[in-house]
Amino acid sequence: MTKRKNLAVMAVLALALSACGGTTKSSTEGQNTAAPTNTSAKADPNAPLKEGLKIAYLPKQLNNPYTDVEVGGGKVAVGELKGEYKLVGPNDASASSQVSYINTLIQQQQNVIVVAANDPNAVCPSLNQARKAGIKVVTFDSDAAKTCRDAFINQATTQGIGESLVKMASELAGGSGEIAILSATPNATNQNSWIEVMKTELAKPENAKLKLVKIAYGNDDDQKSFTEAQGLLQSYPNLKVIVSPTTVGIAAASRYVSASNYKGKVAITGLGLPNQMRKFVKDGTVKKFALWNPADIGYLAAYAGASLSSGQITGAEGEKFKAGKLGEYTVGADGEIVLGPPTEFTAANIDKFNF
Repeated sequence: MTKRKNLAVMAVLALALSACGGTTKSSTEGQNTAAPTNTSAKADPNAPLKEGLKIAYLPKQLNNPYTDVEVGGGKVAVGELKGEYKLVGPNDASASSQVSYINTLIQQQQNVIVVAANDPNAVCPSLNQARKAGIKVVTFDSDAAKTCRDAFINQATTQGIGESLVKMASELAGGSGEIAILSATPNATNQNSWIEVMKTELAKPENAKLKLVKIAYGNDDDQKSFTEAQGLLQSYPNLKVIVSPTTVGIAAASRYVSASNYKGKVAITGLGLPNQMRKFVKDGTVKKFALWNPADIGYLAAYAGASLSSGQITGAEGEKFKAGKLGEYTVGADGEIVLGPPTEFTAANIDKFNF
């Protein structure tokens, strides 16, 4: 059977999967999400990077300020690599919304799919169909299950982000009091991983006086996040800090607090974009928050995908590759590639950053 016929068969299978509908975490349980069985590939660190690679980005959702910066960095990198950049994605961050886009990218015979998974398992069957068709899969921002991708670009270590969030919350609360978390979606892999680390940190003796009263979900929707922040403050009158590890959530919560009687009484922190948070830092609503450069995540993902597609790396631990202006990176355990530590932004340094 020719490669084209193989691809056609895989596309039909993929479409059949999507046609089942309701592809949620629970509905994919029991499906074959195993990785391709060919493990004979060996890395050739001296292999030249291929030109003309078709590299497609599939973020959690489109029209999200954070996502726009991420994929913008990817577009720059794909241009440097002399490849073909493509951006597709849903307008909502639901678990099943990305499956049909992956199936279409398989049909289009992309060389690399760079995806931020809305759910670690819902996208697995389609991603592995892509890999069986020879497409390299790089996850970024929010990982899929490890059996469904070749590499994962992590913003920073999960442990480091979780610790940073608790550290900022403790400082802003003065070491004691009620705190709440305003997260994105209940199934977001990265958010849940950070929150689990936060829970572990909060269980330590040095944080015994901090009490996590609720985890709310704004679904990475500005208005819902705004409403959830309002609800938290009304439900917990003694709340000292809202920690929002999502750029949509922290901006919405800050907007609510800045125009309310809670300004100066309740602190907001988390992960945000400097350009989006600048006015809230300037008006005193937000004392500190953190983030990495999201454009660099998309940029690094393109180089990782190109290195995979060119045979420089296979995604095995210890392999090295060069990522343009960012320099050399080493693949970690389970194909994880860490961008670097997050930066803490305050009134003293926020004007040094423009993204």
